[in-house]
Amino acid sequence: MTTPWGELSLARHPEDPRDQLRAWDASDAYLLRHLAERKVPLSGTVVVLGDRWGALVTALAAHSPVQITDSWLGQEATRANLARNGVAPGSVRLLTTQDPPPERIDVLLVRVPKSLALLEDQLLRLAPGLHAGTVVVGTGMVKEIHTSTLTLFERTVGPTRTSLAEQKARLILCTPDPALERPANPWPYGYDLPAGLDELSGRPVVNHAGVFCADRLDIGTRFFLGRLPRTEGARRVVDLGCGNGVVGTAVALANPEAEVLFIDESFQAVASAEATYRANGVPGHGEFRVGDGLAGVPDASMDLVLTNPPFHSHQATTDATARRMFTGARRVLRPGGELWVVGNRHLGYHVRLKRLFGNSGLVAGDPKFVVLRAVKRG
Repeated sequence: MTTPWGELSLARHPEDPRDQLRAWDASDAYLLRHLAERKVPLSGTVVVLGDRWGALVTALAAHSPVQITDSWLGQEATRANLARNGVAPGSVRLLTTQDPPPERIDVLLVRVPKSLALLEDQLLRLAPGLHAGTVVVGTGMVKEIHTSTLTLFERTVGPTRTSLAEQKARLILCTPDPALERPANPWPYGYDLPAGLDELSGRPVVNHAGVFCADRLDIGTRFFLGRLPRTEGARRVVDLGCGNGVVGTAVALANPEAEVLFIDESFQAVASAEATYRANGVPGHGEFRVGDGLAGVPDASMDLVLTNPPFHSHQATTDATARRMFTGARRVLRPGGELWVVGNRHLGYHVRLKRLFGNSGLVAGDPKFVVLRAVKRG
C-alpha cells in the first residue's frame, strides 16, 4: 500500500495463500491522502474506529494513534502488520469496542462498518470526547455509504457532508457540534424469543450493537434451534461463532450438566453471548472466549460443535471462515464427537464436510436452510 508516509506491506489475519483479498482498499488510501493534503494536525489524540486490518494505524503509527475495533482478527492483523513494517507494538494503543474510549479526542477517523447499529453505538460512546476543534473524517467505498450513514453522523456528531468519489471511495467530513442534543444509546438491545420454540419461547436475548440480526431472531438460527441435538450428562459443547449465544444457551438450559464454550471473533458478540447466558440464569457452566475459531482449544477435547458459519468478510463473500471452522472442529472433537452446521442450502457445505470428515448427513432442510451433521470417526 502506497501512503504519503511511504510504502507499507500489509496482510489479513490469518494469512491464507488461497485468499486474494487485500488488507486495505481505496477508501483507506483516500483517507490517508486527505490527511496529508489538508495537513491535518496529528499531534493530539488520534482515534481510529473500525480499522479493518490495521492499515490506517500502521500508516499513522508515528502519531501514537488509538485503534478501536470489534474484531479480534483485525486486532491480530494490526499487531502483525505493525511488526511487518518494523513498528514498535507500543506505538499504537489497541482497544476493543467494549473498552472505555479516550476521554478527549482531537482527530477521529472512522472506517464505516457494515453495521449501522455498530456505528451508532460507537459514535454515541465516543461523542463525549469530541470538542469543537475535533477533526472527524469517515471513509468507505461508495457502496458502503448511504443516506442513513450521513444522517447518523449528523444526529450524533454534527453537520456532515461528503467528498467527491475517488476510485469508488468517498470521505465523510463532519464538524462536531458541542451543543447537539444526542439521542440516548439504545444498545445493548434485548428481546424475548418468539412463540413456537417450546421451552425457549419467551426467553430473553441480549444483543450488543453489530451482532448479526441484533433486533430479532434470525430465521437460520430459529431453524437450528428447533433441531438441536439432545445432550445428557457432562458433555463438552462449543457454540462456535456464537453471536448472541442463544444456541449455546439453549443447550445449557436443556442440559445443566453440559459445559458450553462460547467462541466468536467479535468482542460485541461474546459480550452478547455472556449477557444472554446470564439473563437466563443458566445453572450450568459457561465459558466465553474471543478468538480465531477453535485455535487454542485442545485436540480431542469436545463432544459437540454447533455452528452457523458466516460467509462474508466485511463486503466480500468467502468460505475461508467456514473452512477454518470445519477443520478446527474435526481437530477438537473426540472420536465419535459431532459437528452440527446450519447454513444456506446453496453454500454446499455437505461437500466440504464429506471431504474432511468422510461423512455428512442431512438432519433437516427447507427450501432455504439445511442442518448437517458430521461425525469424527477416529
